[in-house]
Amino acid sequence: MKGRAMPKPNCTAQKELDVGVIDFGQLGRRVIEGRFDGGSMTSDGGVMLLAQVDRKLGLMDAAARCIADPRSPLLIKHGVRDMLRQRVYGLALGWEDLNDHGALRLDVALQTAVGVDREVASAPTLCRLEKWADRATAWRLHEVLLDQFIASFESAPAELMLDFDATDNPLHGQQEARFFHGYYDSYCYLPLYVFCGQQLLCAYLRPSNIDGARHAAAILKLLVRRLRQQWPQVRIVFRADSGFCRQRIINWCERAGVHYIIGLARNARLQAQVKLAELWMKDDYERTGVKQRLVDEFSYAAKSWAHERRVITRLEWGAQGGNPRFIVTNLEGEPQVLYDDVYCQRGEAENRIKEAQIGLFATRTSCHVLRSNQLRMLLAALGYVLIERLRALALQGTELATAQADTLRIKLLKVAAVVTRNTRRIRLYLASHWPSAPIFAHAMGQLRSP
Repeated sequence: MKGRAMPKPNCTAQKELDVGVIDFGQLGRRVIEGRFDGGSMTSDGGVMLLAQVDRKLGLMDAAARCIADPRSPLLIKHGVRDMLRQRVYGLALGWEDLNDHGALRLDVALQTAVGVDREVASAPTLCRLEKWADRATAWRLHEVLLDQFIASFESAPAELMLDFDATDNPLHGQQEARFFHGYYDSYCYLPLYVFCGQQLLCAYLRPSNIDGARHAAAILKLLVRRLRQQWPQVRIVFRADSGFCRQRIINWCERAGVHYIIGLARNARLQAQVKLAELWMKDDYERTGVKQRLVDEFSYAAKSWAHERRVITRLEWGAQGGNPRFIVTNLEGEPQVLYDDVYCQRGEAENRIKEAQIGLFATRTSCHVLRSNQLRMLLAALGYVLIERLRALALQGTELATAQADTLRIKLLKVAAVVTRNTRRIRLYLASHWPSAPIFAHAMGQLRSP
């Protein structure tokens, strides 16, 4: 019709028409078939739990204030807060790609969780959000993570154990600051994570052509300063593997009154210190056939150290021969307790890194620009905070109290629902025979309580 703009076709509706009828075979005399024309249905009814956690924490409100919006206020349809909610909720629900939001933007449950009654942002709009990020954005978002951590305590903690760890973030394109790393045998980034227990304090994206401990001292100083502003009497312990055994870090910890327990790479001098003990263990193993284990301590100073420090060694001798390990610490206590019950527990931080990288898709750093990939990593960190706080605030005492992100997604967030929306009410008709229904109702009750 001349003079009138034709309406734009609904791409999702067009795809539904193209799919047509899906043949599932027969059950007896009945034909089984499917269609993608169920209307306002969702596979993500659990998004309402995520929205409730977010609003209880004020997380996305705080995060939105960290991103400068360059658009004209008169032309904004989708605000930064709504786009952050959409993107982070999507990650927690398992939708890691921006392209997924081409269809998800029409999901009424997601729209309701975001807080709007219309289509949410398209994939191109969300992509533009990533391009607004800069170094100041990353700094401010890290402040949000730290503020959230502090707010999670009702009273001052006696001790905080800060776990520092570096890992690889594989790259498969021509991203900015892309380098080959010999240890990981691939092109990658080298992100630095800091956890305290299960809570994430830092997710810092770095190029891989650096020392694994690069910037760790500066980040430790900033964290300690902020934590002591809040809790002047708190005891802080720095815990890390041998990749963080750097003179600068150890010296600063001693000057600042920070305790440390750090892996110490083996060398000829350390091996000489335990040689006699290993010979005794070898003889005992050969005589008894039983694997030998010993945890002991001695004083040691590397050539670059100004004085001797306490080194704890764990020695083993078995079928594979000797396997010595060393840690340096200024903590007091029995060597075996410090090694087994303190140092070895840093493995829990590695599990949390896997949860953030795999469960919340922190490795999806396919943007060309480093700062945009840093934002993606921090969006995954915000998703991790939602999952961790869901466990802590709503799932204690249930069978999902310690479940990881993947398990929570399958058992608590991915639930089918029919969604109706009118002028008076939005209602989600959740699946009638869902095994996790009692846990879901319990969690929502906990989150809704004052």
